[in-house]
Amino acid sequence: MGKLAPINGMSHVKGSTDDPLIDATIPQLVSQISAQHSSETAVVFHEQGIRRSYAAFTQDIDALAHGLLDLGLVKGDRVGIWSPNRYEWVLTQFATARLGLVLVNINPAYRLNELEYALNKVECRALVTAQRFKSSDYLGMIQTLAPEITTAHPGAWQAARLPHLQMVIAMGETDIAGAIPFDSLMTNAADTDALDAITDTLHPDDAINIQFTSGTTGRPKGATLTHRNIVNNAGFVTDRIKLGTGEGLCIPVPLYHCFGMVMGVLGALTKGATMVFPGEAFEPAATLETLEQENCVALYGVPTMFLAMLQDLDSTGRDLSALRTGIMAGALCPMEVMRAVQDKMGMHELTICYGMTETAPVSFQSFTDDPVNKRCETVGRVHPHLEVKIVDPDGNTVPVGATGELCTKGYSVMQGYWGDAEKTADSIRDGWMMTGDLAFFDEEGYCTINGRAKDMIIRGGENIYPREIEDFLMSHAEISDAQVFGLPDERFGEIVCAWVIPAAGHDLSEDQIKAMCKDQIAHFKMPAHVRIVTEFPMTVTGKPQKFVMRDEMLAAKA
Repeated sequence: MGKLAPINGMSHVKGSTDDPLIDATIPQLVSQISAQHSSETAVVFHEQGIRRSYAAFTQDIDALAHGLLDLGLVKGDRVGIWSPNRYEWVLTQFATARLGLVLVNINPAYRLNELEYALNKVECRALVTAQRFKSSDYLGMIQTLAPEITTAHPGAWQAARLPHLQMVIAMGETDIAGAIPFDSLMTNAADTDALDAITDTLHPDDAINIQFTSGTTGRPKGATLTHRNIVNNAGFVTDRIKLGTGEGLCIPVPLYHCFGMVMGVLGALTKGATMVFPGEAFEPAATLETLEQENCVALYGVPTMFLAMLQDLDSTGRDLSALRTGIMAGALCPMEVMRAVQDKMGMHELTICYGMTETAPVSFQSFTDDPVNKRCETVGRVHPHLEVKIVDPDGNTVPVGATGELCTKGYSVMQGYWGDAEKTADSIRDGWMMTGDLAFFDEEGYCTINGRAKDMIIRGGENIYPREIEDFLMSHAEISDAQVFGLPDERFGEIVCAWVIPAAGHDLSEDQIKAMCKDQIAHFKMPAHVRIVTEFPMTVTGKPQKFVMRDEMLAAKA
């Protein structure tokens, strides 16, 4: 533990190197784990009624890999996956890795413009897609972008708006002439020689996955990750929650995101544990039912998911006696939520973590025995084999307790942003990933995130950290949540704006919010504008989109 403390009183920490990094590709890891735990259950998709042992799971992966190989896809080709949480998603994840294809994660919430941008940005040659999800008609949108697919045979069409896309592989039955049924690819798993020959050419440092940033600050960028990045991060994440062989890890978080695909799927794989998926998307009752039926020991989620499950538990009793650990990420966990999760769900070893897509993703995570206040007020301590420092605007490491920008170095840092050397060079400097997040360390190495460097408000020369004002506002019982950001101002350069969600049963006004702040916080931190709302614009992974709020306020002022 001492190794995790800051070095010489400065905001610089290094993770343990006691356990070596995994020097393997994803297919090598699958082969190893499958051989060791062939009879253990690898995956359960509760809603689809699918359950596979590691032996059967590996056969399914190879069957799909053969199908993709027969289509003429070759190492390095980009293959998109556009689907909610389904068995086909996980098979595609591993089958593409088997062939050295680069999996491109497409957000299930994307619409036409976003889909077109993502597919063209990385020049996807193939797209594996679900039929539809919620209000999104995936095949309908693809036909809108590529009407050529409706009149040609598979592989015989070329779309003007999607010039690189040659294949659409559709889950389920489809009557689109140019689409390839997913199940038609699952025909040959016996002959592995051709697959092994390709797998033998792969290297842990090969790019294997492109994940688009979640879009909290603007146009998404394609973070390019390697086998080494995500295999090792997955292993360290599940080390911290002490996940064991054969234990069930419930994954209601989206697969398209690192939380599901890396921390969930690959994290379970590294331990020979069971990946358990309640359904295509999070539903509190379905998740609790799955936890109970599968005797899961671990659960992943963002705070809003845990709140929804706690509310469901108030009306429906569940036997969650097997549940003990897991991860809450995406936002800090309020103390009362942590206490309720421990008392009502039995998750006394729940951990908190912090990371970003560009670092594969986790850099900090609490330990299962950390004090509750440290798990609520901080994001834990540094992960193994990583080096992290906090710097001022000039790049100098700041003393312990001082706020600055968090920078991460080590095996987890992405290769770069696909097709964007300029943004890559701006983000990775001398091996350090400039996270853009404001943070500080305490004397023990626990990290607290203050907000985004770009979110910092400079009013009349005063530096204002939105997180400080948000914490103050949320200390009031009448306020459920708050987001603070800056708006341009001719006199001061920037002024403070707050969006506030009242607590249940409370009606608030702008004047009341300002009255709460008067004489409680410095005058320059006082919100000049307040908007009372019922919800914030959010990414699918539960992150507030301040740039959307800012744009709305600017539009209202225009």
